[in-house]
Amino acid sequence: MVADSVTPRLVVGLGNPGDEYAGTRHNAGFLVVDRILEKLRRAEAKPEHKYNCHLHTLRHAGHALVLAKPLTFMNLSGEAVAKLARGLEATPAEILVVADFLDLPLGRLRMRAGGGAGGHRGVESVIAELGTDAFPRLWVGVGHPGARGGAVVDHVLSEWTSEERASASRTLDAAAEAVLMAVRSGVAVTMNRWNSWQAEADDLDTDGTREGERKP
Repeated sequence: MVADSVTPRLVVGLGNPGDEYAGTRHNAGFLVVDRILEKLRRAEAKPEHKYNCHLHTLRHAGHALVLAKPLTFMNLSGEAVAKLARGLEATPAEILVVADFLDLPLGRLRMRAGGGAGGHRGVESVIAELGTDAFPRLWVGVGHPGARGGAVVDHVLSEWTSEERASASRTLDAAAEAVLMAVRSGVAVTMNRWNSWQAEADDLDTDGTREGERKP
């Protein structure tokens, strides 16, 4: 089954549990799940603790949807995802993984139907435990510290700077919209809509529509 030919029913945001990691770049996947819950007005719902994850089970636009945050810490994310996939009888193509991405500038998103881990240890773990890279993923750009000379680990485990916060917030909102579009319309449609999105583009709103395209 090709990942871009199905709609995901399991969305896994990658991150590290614990208050000390809550607002860091590496927790972009967790933060996107939080934004989805806010958009669906389910932020107050108490999650289940199952399959070594925090889970929310709900419906969106007539589609069953499970939102998950693994509690295994980033580098062992695949252990929780594999348990979750077995427990919910989900195929890899039905699992959408959301993660931060160093090689994508802040303010950009990249949806993929499959492929490599791009150096991301959490996604590497998911690939290893599922035994395939044929699952969709949404990369959330957090930028690379190279221009500032900072260490990669320090960069991803730190919070956004005051100058970055507005763009980061808009990007997380956009990522949540992209996930919901994938659930409604599939990965291929979402790639076409969101892979050219830029947080600073004045004519593109977070739901992916341009001026003049917005429906009443």
